[in-house]
Amino acid sequence: MVEAMNWISEVVRPKIKTLFKRETPENLWVKCPETGQMVFHKEVEANGWVIPGSEHHLRITAQQRLKLMFDQGTWLDVPLPDAPADPLKFRDEKRYADRLKDARAKTGMTDAFKVGFGRVAGLPMTLAVQDFGFMGGSLGMAAGEAFVRGAETALEKRTPYVLFAASGGARMQEGILSLMQMPRTTVAVRRLNAARLPYVVVLTNPTTGGVTASYAMLGDVHLAEPGALIGFAGPRVIEQTIREKLPDGFQRAEYLKDHGMVDQVVHRRDLKGTIARLCGLLMQVPAEIAAAEAAPAEARAETRPDAKAEAKPVPA
Repeated sequence: MVEAMNWISEVVRPKIKTLFKRETPENLWVKCPETGQMVFHKEVEANGWVIPGSEHHLRITAQQRLKLMFDQGTWLDVPLPDAPADPLKFRDEKRYADRLKDARAKTGMTDAFKVGFGRVAGLPMTLAVQDFGFMGGSLGMAAGEAFVRGAETALEKRTPYVLFAASGGARMQEGILSLMQMPRTTVAVRRLNAARLPYVVVLTNPTTGGVTASYAMLGDVHLAEPGALIGFAGPRVIEQTIREKLPDGFQRAEYLKDHGMVDQVVHRRDLKGTIARLCGLLMQVPAEIAAAEAAPAEARAETRPDAKAEAKPVPA
C-alpha cells in the first residue's frame, strides 16, 4: 500500500500539476503608483504609457520617448562623443566602473542621454532625452558631452533643439567634473540663442538638482508633464531646513505653472502637437507649409503638380 501511494505522489501528481499549469507573463499587468489600479500592459502602452483613468504619467525610457515623438517612430541616432569612464577612480559600496557596467547592461545605453534627429509633425527637429533608468539620469561628463553634441547638431542642421529632462542631479561619482557640465551646457544654450534657434525644455518626473539649476531652466519655453516633480532640493530636505510644512502639491508641475516657473503643463498625448506648433512659430514657418510637411508622403504626391503635363494639340 505504501509503494502504491509513493507511485501516486511521485508520478501522477507532478503530471497533473504540469497539465493544469498556466504560464503568465510577468509584465502582463501594470500597477498604477497612485491608485493601485491594475491595468493591462498593452492598454497602457497604447495610451502612451499613461494609466487610463488616473492619468498617471509613468516614467519611460529614452527609446520609448523618441518613438512617441518622431513621425512614424523613426529617427537618426546622433553619434555621441566618448568621455572618461571613471576619471576619479571612485568607490563607495561598489566601484563606479561596476555601477556603470550594471546601468549599461540594464538600459542598453552608454550613458543617461540619447539624441536623435528626425521630423516631428513634418518639421525637422533635434531631440535630446535623459533616461532616468540610467543611474537616475544623473549629469556626468558623458551626459554633458551628449547635450553639447545635440546642440551642435541643431546648429549644424538649423533645427529647433528640444530637451526632455529627467534627472536626480549631478553625478556624485564624478565630483567637480560633473558640476563643470553646468556651465558647459549653459554655453551651448547661449550658442543656440545667438543663432536664433528655438530651445524648448520638457520637464518630466523627476527633474531636480544641478540639471534644474542649469540647462533645464534656460529654455525659450518650458513645458512639463502632469504631476512631474521639479525643483533643486527635495521637499523633505526643504521642510527640514525651514522647519515648516510645505503647501500641497509643492514642486509639482501644476504648482510651478501657477507660480510662473513653467509655461504650460501638457498631457503626454498632446506633447508632439504642442512642440510642433511652438517650434513652427519660433522658426517662423508659415502654417500652410507646416501643414503640408506634416501630411503623409502620398498626400503630398497627389498635390504636387505633374512634371509631365499633357501636351496640347498645335493648331494647323
